[in-house]
Amino acid sequence: MYVSEWENGKRTISDRYATILRQILGVTDAELRGGPLAVALPMADGYDDLLSRIDSAGSVSEDMVESFNCQTELLRTMDRQMGASRLIDQMTGHLAALEDALNFSVLPSARRPVALALAGASTLAAWQAIDSGAVERAWRHYELAKRAARDAEAPMYLAHAMAEQAYVLCEAGRPSLGVELVRDAQRTLGQAGSPRLRAWLYAAEAELCAHADMPDDCRRALDAAVRSIPPGSEDRDPDMLSIFLNGAHLARWRGNVLALLGDDDAVTSLYGALEVVDPTFVRAQAGLHCDLAQAHLVRTEYEDANTHLRQARLLASRTGSVRQRRRIDLLSARL
Repeated sequence: MYVSEWENGKRTISDRYATILRQILGVTDAELRGGPLAVALPMADGYDDLLSRIDSAGSVSEDMVESFNCQTELLRTMDRQMGASRLIDQMTGHLAALEDALNFSVLPSARRPVALALAGASTLAAWQAIDSGAVERAWRHYELAKRAARDAEAPMYLAHAMAEQAYVLCEAGRPSLGVELVRDAQRTLGQAGSPRLRAWLYAAEAELCAHADMPDDCRRALDAAVRSIPPGSEDRDPDMLSIFLNGAHLARWRGNVLALLGDDDAVTSLYGALEVVDPTFVRAQAGLHCDLAQAHLVRTEYEDANTHLRQARLLASRTGSVRQRRRIDLLSARL
């Protein structure tokens, strides 16, 4: 009688019976309570559904993977102009579709391109989560990105995900552990990556060293980044589309790091970067004004610092960046 009522949804399964049924049926609690038919004995029909999903994943063509990548690119563009807060639903659906395609792909030739697309999308989603203040979600997305990069046998994507994940540790108050992780990312990459990615990794190391109060290591990493960056104005890495870095971007990053160290040279670097910053990178502009405010505070130039904080606050409001608003509040408290 109970079984019939459970199957028809007329009676809720108590914890006592749930413990017994999970052992009999070999199902999880979520599966057991997942619907009216959840307690039905497993049937061989499940193989039909499994094979259907495997066939569907196996039919993912190069054009389909390219469509996934185009969607990631669209979300990346919207993110840098509008911020992450408006994109959560689109990003969640995009990741779910990619992960589903990967989970049911069988052969390596089918898995690798999907895994590579998932790695790129997951790091974007993770950085958006950091910007929104959702640090646990960011951590889980980076773990997904790393698994996908390993599946794709893509050391560049793996190193990038590891180094960005180090920022979660820094935000959580463990910058020294973040330094260890970004250095491990550099070892993971070895000589396999592009010069632009190596420069990015050195710059990330420098920033984390600044937060960890390691000034000598910080300056060595900055010098290595400058030596590694390719010449010219091109900023997009053709081998890793999530990396935007050229000499001008690196100058801004260097200014940010020097400001963290309290170095007077920070102001010169940052104003130079402000003159050439891409206006479509709204969040980056907000960060640049924050950096200038911090640099002026070090020099006790409070009026200039306040001017840049006001501009940073306006830009951060446009993108809804929780991370930047927190930084603005901390800097404002020092005025």
